[in-house]
Amino acid sequence: MVNFDYQIIKIMNNISKKTSILITGATGTIGSELARQLSAAGLSFKTMVRSFNNTESISSLAGVELVSGDFNEPQSLYKALIGVEKVFLLTNSSEEAEAQQIALVDAAVAAGVKHIVKLSQFAANLQSPVRYLRYHAAVEQKIIASGIAYTFLRPNLFMQGVLVFREPIISQGKFFAPIGEGKVSLVDVRDIAAVAAKSLTEGGHEGKIYNLTGPEAITHSEIARLLSSATAREIKFIDVTPDDMRQAILSLGFPEWQAEGLIEDYAHYARGEAALISQDILQVTGKSPYNFGTFVKDHASLFLA
Repeated sequence: MVNFDYQIIKIMNNISKKTSILITGATGTIGSELARQLSAAGLSFKTMVRSFNNTESISSLAGVELVSGDFNEPQSLYKALIGVEKVFLLTNSSEEAEAQQIALVDAAVAAGVKHIVKLSQFAANLQSPVRYLRYHAAVEQKIIASGIAYTFLRPNLFMQGVLVFREPIISQGKFFAPIGEGKVSLVDVRDIAAVAAKSLTEGGHEGKIYNLTGPEAITHSEIARLLSSATAREIKFIDVTPDDMRQAILSLGFPEWQAEGLIEDYAHYARGEAALISQDILQVTGKSPYNFGTFVKDHASLFLA
C-alpha cells in the first residue's frame, strides 16, 4: 500500500505545473517570519500545519496555501508534498524531533522533492554532549544520504529566545541563567528567515552549510545592560547553577527531555563554544545582520509591563 502511495505522489508531482515551496513549522517564530518574507516578496508557497485552527495570521498572507500534515503520520506527509520541489524543514526541538524530521526526509525522497533547506543548529555534531546538536547532526546525515540537494542553516542562540526571560524581567527586573561570562553571538530570527528565503528561491545554495550568527558575541551581563538602556529601567543578570535553572524550567511545564537539553545548551554557551562570529548572513543576503542593541530597541515594549 505504501509503495502504491509513493507512485501516486510521483505521478502527481510529474504532472504538476507549479514549482512549489513547502514551509514546515510555519506557525512558529522562524517559520512565520519566513512566510511573511516570502509573501512580502510576492511569492506563492505552501505551509504545512497539523490543524487549521488558529492559523489566521498565516492564512491571511498573500500567496500562501495551507496544507494538512502531521509529522507523526507519514501518509499525511506524502500528501502534503504533492507538487512540492523545495522544503523548509523545521520542527519543535522535542524528544520526537529526530524521528519526525527523518520521516519527512523519507517522504520527500518518495515524492521527488529536489531541495531541502533544514533549520539545524550552530555546532551540530554527532559527538556533541548537547542532545539538540546530536539530533540535528543525525538529520543532516540522513538528508545527505538521501541524495536530495540540501542547505543546512545553523543559527546560534536566537535573540528572540531572550523573550523566555520576559516574565522575571517585567516582575523582578532580573533574569537568570547558568552561563557566567560566556559570550554568545546571538542571531535575530529575521536574519535566519532572510537566509532561508534566499536558499529556497535562488540557485547556488545547494550543498552549503551556513553558520548564522549576529555581528558580535556578548555576555548575558551585556544583554542586561542593553535591556536596561532600551527600557529605561535597571535590569540585572543573575548567574545561577544548572540545577536552579533546571527546576525553574520544569516549573514552567517543559518536558524533562527539553529541560535537560536547555541545560546542556547553556553549558555549551558557558564554555565559550558559541562565540564565533560568521559572515554567512552578510554573504548570502548582502545585508549586515541585526545586532542585539537594535533587536532590543525594536522589541523594548515586550519587556515592559
